[in-house]
Amino acid sequence: MKTSNKLKIFNDPIYGFITIPNALIFDLIEHRYFQRLRRISQMGMSYLVYPGAHHTRFHHALGCMHLMQKAVNVLRFKGVSISEDEENALYIAILLHDIGHGPFSHAMEHSIVNGVSHEAISLRFMEKLNAEFNSSLTLSIQIFKGEYHRKFMCQLISSQLDMDRADYLKRDSFYTGVAEGNINSERIITMLNVVDDELVIEEKGIYSVEKFLVARRLMYWQVYLHKTSLVAEQLLTRMLKRAKELVNNGVELKASRALSYFLNNEVSLDNFNNDTLEIFSKLDDYDIISAMKEWQAHDDFVLRNLSDMIINRDLLKIKLKNKKIKKEELQKHTEALIDKYKITKHEADYFVFMGDISNQAYQLKNQHINILLKTGKIEDIVKASDQLNLKALSKTVTKYYICYPKDKM
Repeated sequence: MKTSNKLKIFNDPIYGFITIPNALIFDLIEHRYFQRLRRISQMGMSYLVYPGAHHTRFHHALGCMHLMQKAVNVLRFKGVSISEDEENALYIAILLHDIGHGPFSHAMEHSIVNGVSHEAISLRFMEKLNAEFNSSLTLSIQIFKGEYHRKFMCQLISSQLDMDRADYLKRDSFYTGVAEGNINSERIITMLNVVDDELVIEEKGIYSVEKFLVARRLMYWQVYLHKTSLVAEQLLTRMLKRAKELVNNGVELKASRALSYFLNNEVSLDNFNNDTLEIFSKLDDYDIISAMKEWQAHDDFVLRNLSDMIINRDLLKIKLKNKKIKKEELQKHTEALIDKYKITKHEADYFVFMGDISNQAYQLKNQHINILLKTGKIEDIVKASDQLNLKALSKTVTKYYICYPKDKM
């Protein structure tokens, strides 16, 4: 029997060569569930604003695993005991942490899958893979769920300074060209340590952490919550909701088999079984894009126009404000649209709506970023930092938006 070489390397534009630590991880990367991530964009509709932002969840997952390898080496060098099984479990948990993302990342969660988060789907995938790989993912699942007794391992996967954030800020900054997000993740990882089973940053690394928090805030306002990608994501969500509504009313829509399943069935966490998971594993960005191209020629006014707007990037007008938007303003635009196209209020609501976005760069209430001072004392970053604005970063900033059609539609 021919054996394949499983010690492969990936060439990553950010970190250079990424090595695959062992055969099990190679087999997981080769698995069709993981390969699907090559067809799931990391940043949803952001490519409509930043043309370079076409990287995928596949890139990101490999980058996270690479950073985790560095973190394990640093902690071992500092005398933190991590067994081979724990090391492996950390690599698998971070590699698969985003495996449950749907097409265009977050748009799916709010439209055709009712209240099922990507974390819950990731867990289902991990459990299914665990059954396929002779229970070799049991420890990874424990760490992923935050149930493992060694808390710092769970913090490496999910906290305010985890390997996920360390990769996506640097990666998204690279692919968008927004230099403000370019954090020094290697420096931060080198400063990691563990005290009383909690992850800490040594005092020398305090400035790198400050930059990390500021970079996160800037990336949120400049990139992730950019008003154009915000309106595009809203249109995508509304288009899928409209498609589901039409299918429920007996209208036939052309769509791929996987997408049709989710349009025709009410899927929630309770009925998300192995069959649903199997169909979900065949759903990616291409299903949505090809459906949109079909729907551009549909008879339904709402579906046709929403699809057209996204495909041709002729989006709604969006205004961001610091104060709540008055209902009268919304009503004015709704009435103008009804009058112009002789459509119902329900149909007009797909094009005229308001909402809010908020961002908090650092959460003071849970999961602190702790700094290990030279004296051996541990302090929260806000207290340890001599930068006055870090406290301001922990305040939630909310902005309000209104969307309505441009003059021509």
